[in-house]
Amino acid sequence: MAVVAFDAVSKVYPDGTRAVSSIDLEVDDHEFVVLVGPSGCGKTTALRMIAGLEEISEGQLRIGDRVVNDVPSRDRDIAMVFQSYALYPHLSVYENIAFGLRVKKVPKEEIDRRVREAARVLDLTEWLKRKPRNLSGGQRQRVAMGRAIVREPAAFLMDEPLSNLDAKLRVAMRAEIARLQSELGVTTIYVTHDQVEAMTMGDRVAVMRRGELQQVAPPQELYDRPVNVFVGGFIGSPAMNLLQGRIEDGNGHGPLLRLGDQTLALDRELLDERPALRAWVGRDLIAGIRPEELHDAELESDAPEDRRLRMRVQLREALGSEVIVHARIAAQAAKTEQIEELAQDLGVSTLDGGGGDGAGETTIVGRLSPHSGVRQGETTELVVDTRQLHFFDPETGLGIYDENPSATGGNSP
Repeated sequence: MAVVAFDAVSKVYPDGTRAVSSIDLEVDDHEFVVLVGPSGCGKTTALRMIAGLEEISEGQLRIGDRVVNDVPSRDRDIAMVFQSYALYPHLSVYENIAFGLRVKKVPKEEIDRRVREAARVLDLTEWLKRKPRNLSGGQRQRVAMGRAIVREPAAFLMDEPLSNLDAKLRVAMRAEIARLQSELGVTTIYVTHDQVEAMTMGDRVAVMRRGELQQVAPPQELYDRPVNVFVGGFIGSPAMNLLQGRIEDGNGHGPLLRLGDQTLALDRELLDERPALRAWVGRDLIAGIRPEELHDAELESDAPEDRRLRMRVQLREALGSEVIVHARIAAQAAKTEQIEELAQDLGVSTLDGGGGDGAGETTIVGRLSPHSGVRQGETTELVVDTRQLHFFDPETGLGIYDENPSATGGNSP
């Protein structure tokens, strides 16, 4: 087992493209760290530099006590699981798992012990004589993992290993991988573009954007205190609603958040928890409302009027365990470079749930109780849990707290 550490590591291609910029990150012994971000953000390049499949342009990379910049891949004591299973179709499961050990000329008895132990851990014992073509996708992925496990490496590297599986199997396999990593205690660095995968698996999650680390923190911290609007919008599904807002003085009744032609009363405690907000009274900012912090007013009849927003329901998606509501509100969607990049990653033209109409309206998304009675085409009120609102500087995109969390250390203030 080993610590994997990036010290100002960069990757610059001959044409000048900077795929990774000055990454500082230390993955502790036995830790499971997930690199997540949009396509092209540099996460796979970072992983390939650890594996020795990409040369390091600047900085140092350490595995354990060794600087490995110039160490060949085969001598780095790491094992990598790829997106494609890369199994030999003519070999049995046993032979596929044993292949790397035979290349290293490990004694036959030791190979057999390791293969059978890996098969037991991965529930592959009864399939050892089968060929890959006779296995399901999940079983093939477990064989690929078995081939990595038997090497007993200092670190596991995993590059989107579940992306070829169907949705239901991905859920099962991510739990399996997390269990295995915990059981084996191997330092693991896992790359994915799926933020749900990242949040459910990692001890810490490193969010990347355009080759740079944005924030490294435990999953809950990323969710509760995102360092900037990019992290806030990327983490969470459905995505955070990001609106142009303004903090106003409530004339002795506490601060107000103005969203278009409506206002929400903010708890005085909010300013105590986030004192930097006091400097924003009378100024425009970006307000973030997570879909799960919106609630059907009919189910919360005791909620104060000044905690409600009026909107017109465009679409109601009943999912059994919850209802997803898309509704038009008389407020403007926030627009910054980071938000536009988020929109591109989510495959939409804007991040306002359906696009503004130029008349001061936008679409927001709510994640409601399955017992919600809201109906498509109707005007309704949704209650906002104002204690859970997020606020960002529209110029820098940074979160507004008592001070900004560390972008690379992920330490909330």
